[in-house]
Amino acid sequence: MALRSTRKPDGGSIHPVDELLPPVKLVSTGLQHVAAMYAGVVAPPLIVGAGVGLSPTELALLISASLFTAGLATLLQTLGLWRIGAKLPFVNGVSFAGVAPMLAIAKEHGPKTALPVIFGAVIVAGVLCLLAAPYFSRLIRFFPPVVQGTVITLIGVSLLPVAVNWARGGAPTAPGFGSVRAVGLAAFTLVAVVLCNRLLRGFWQQLALLVGLALGTLLAFPLGLADFGAVRDAEVFALPSPFHFGAPMFDAGAIASFCIVMVVSMTESTADMLALGRIVEREADERVLTAGLRADGLATALSPVFNGFACSAFAQNIGLVALTRIRSRYVVAAGGGILILLGLFPVLGSLVSLVPQPVLGGAGIVLFGTVAASGIRTLAEAGMESGGNTILVSVSLGVGIIPIAAPDFYNAFPETVRTLMHSGISAGCVTAVLLNLLFHHVGAARRSPTGTAPSSTVPTATPS
Repeated sequence: MALRSTRKPDGGSIHPVDELLPPVKLVSTGLQHVAAMYAGVVAPPLIVGAGVGLSPTELALLISASLFTAGLATLLQTLGLWRIGAKLPFVNGVSFAGVAPMLAIAKEHGPKTALPVIFGAVIVAGVLCLLAAPYFSRLIRFFPPVVQGTVITLIGVSLLPVAVNWARGGAPTAPGFGSVRAVGLAAFTLVAVVLCNRLLRGFWQQLALLVGLALGTLLAFPLGLADFGAVRDAEVFALPSPFHFGAPMFDAGAIASFCIVMVVSMTESTADMLALGRIVEREADERVLTAGLRADGLATALSPVFNGFACSAFAQNIGLVALTRIRSRYVVAAGGGILILLGLFPVLGSLVSLVPQPVLGGAGIVLFGTVAASGIRTLAEAGMESGGNTILVSVSLGVGIIPIAAPDFYNAFPETVRTLMHSGISAGCVTAVLLNLLFHHVGAARRSPTGTAPSSTVPTATPS
């Protein structure tokens, strides 16, 4: 489908990615991105804060810090600074890949020094990402359409179990978890989003997700699945206090584990940028990937100053871009600004948190399914008549689904293997890249037309 372009004053065209929308549309569609990612941003600090043994007040501060730093990282990624930032509608937030290592650090170092050790490791990992970005982005030639389509499909498939868990209530300890009320509320929200997308027109159709979330939240109150307790207890204003939990401490073991986490995050961010580039029809070449990974690295290195964690791409928002067909990076930048406000004004963040998990689950099924559908569409264009491509896709999808179907599958393996393979996205991505090397870059395959064709379709540029 052709994208709509506006005209520059000099008669040229503006790509929809660079289109600045009217203020009302900018803020409302930006709020949709915040609603889609909010649960993902606050989950890591909630888990880590509980593992460290923080008080409710300190936990609230950690959540506010995660929102604040996610907003800064998103602004850096969308608006850019010099050669930093992909300048795509790309949302950044707290990486969930770091949760397990952070809990391990908390167990090893105890509650008093855990966060300073974590922050020291995150700073070093962020600097590593910043310096390695130009070299890591050269791997794009190993991401032809068949690999891109496989990874995009896995992104959607990997996120769908998250939506299903939200639909049940989010956690076994949540009131009404797995009840008919919770699942029914998720189903109502899903139907509301679908009907709004089908029946509404123009601007309101683009707000189908937000309307569905609002309707689902309103229904949640009489069902007893939502309350205003979080709003009553929230502070009105909280300015980030640099290194509130202590100056960073640098532990070799913690740094090594987080460097591995950062490599995994870079792999996922690369896959996400390639996916988003295809959806908005502005291909992510080497230059874009380098700038995007630099933004990940800089945001991660600066995040601990404000008591935040490692930052990376949020794949769920890619589905929202595909669903709404709004490609403007300024919409996501507006979402970044809203995240900063939520971090500075916890009472505003508590309003967003009123949306119950089942409501998010119903909307998430639509969002994440849209990502998977985009991957299937990419695979349809990738030349699946090749036997090698068929094996590449089938094996990569199978390996990627292992940690989804059996989360404890790699529990007996060393921590390095667990960190890499626990994410279906990274596991499937690495498998797809290796099989692409085997079938299209090694020996006779390298000289055959079917071996060279896929790689030649990937755009490249001199790294910045």
